[in-house]
Amino acid sequence: MIPMVNLKAQYAEIKDEIEAGIAQTIENCSFILGPNMQAFEREAADYLGVKHAIGVASGTDALHLALIAQGIGAGDEVITTPFTFIATAEAIKYVGAIPVFVDIDPRTFNICPKAIEAAITSKTKAVMPVHLFGQPADMTGISAICEAHNLKLIEDCCQSFGATINGKQTGAMGHASGFSFFPSKNLGAFGDGGLTATNCDETAAKIRQLRNHGSDVRYYHDVIGYNSRLDEIQAVVLRAKLKHIDKYNQERRRVAHLYSELLAGLPLETPLEDQLGQHVYHQYTLLCDRRDDVMKALQDKQIGCAVYYPVPLHQQNAFKEECAGVVLPVTESVAARCFSLPICPYLTNEEIHEICDVIKSVF
Repeated sequence: MIPMVNLKAQYAEIKDEIEAGIAQTIENCSFILGPNMQAFEREAADYLGVKHAIGVASGTDALHLALIAQGIGAGDEVITTPFTFIATAEAIKYVGAIPVFVDIDPRTFNICPKAIEAAITSKTKAVMPVHLFGQPADMTGISAICEAHNLKLIEDCCQSFGATINGKQTGAMGHASGFSFFPSKNLGAFGDGGLTATNCDETAAKIRQLRNHGSDVRYYHDVIGYNSRLDEIQAVVLRAKLKHIDKYNQERRRVAHLYSELLAGLPLETPLEDQLGQHVYHQYTLLCDRRDDVMKALQDKQIGCAVYYPVPLHQQNAFKEECAGVVLPVTESVAARCFSLPICPYLTNEEIHEICDVIKSVF
């Protein structure tokens, strides 16, 4: 059996450090906004090259609070991609704003800058690109559009921790950004967790206040806030893993590049690295007209595979009314043909050959 991601192997490698840190946390009885969380925020900010990194309860919360801190609210339009996990658009809806879905690039699967520009109206207040599957979006083009139209730029980095553009980390280029530490992510916790990053002091102060029930001083509440704090045990795990993130991402790239080499020449499209930034392969996602046949062959051999994402957001029931009549042909074509293979730092070359041999047998 080959799972989509091998978290047990990763745990075994850093087990002693994590268990010692958790035991110390339990001994100290400091579980919320404690020293490990504060240390992780400093370490993450240093790694990302930003002034502020604020730990929150999830990647969804990270985006939600970033939107509030940037003043996005009821009736505002936020341009984003329909080919992503629903959390991207949920965060926009949470603040009363309207997600405006535009089409994607057919090879990178990221939001298309030309489509963004064509969708701008007098109500547009922000753009939220997603660095999907670990591939950085075209931030040069997107940033230029936001600057020209005075729009807020909020990066969804929930799948791209460690990805770079010209040596600069994703999450360090917009007004604010959100990261997810869901266990299967490149940098994953042992439960839910998230991070909002920003270079703006005012934005950071607002998010710190919002995440803690609208409070800067205990029991004094200036605004209605939220309970969205990265807990101390998750911070212990993340601190241990952050030390290895570049190695983890390089190993993901090893896996992806061997897949692409072995699958070359088959009637499918392997992921494109567009050279705009360094891909960190949160997922290894292909396009294939015989997707169902390939996935069945893999499943018959107990090899993990999955479809991210089978139904684009503009076709989801949750957005049915506001997206009535919206047609996004590239997104719809990709969703009908995409599937993902196992990828993690611990996938061996032998396992990769085994997976590719099964795929080749279908053709």
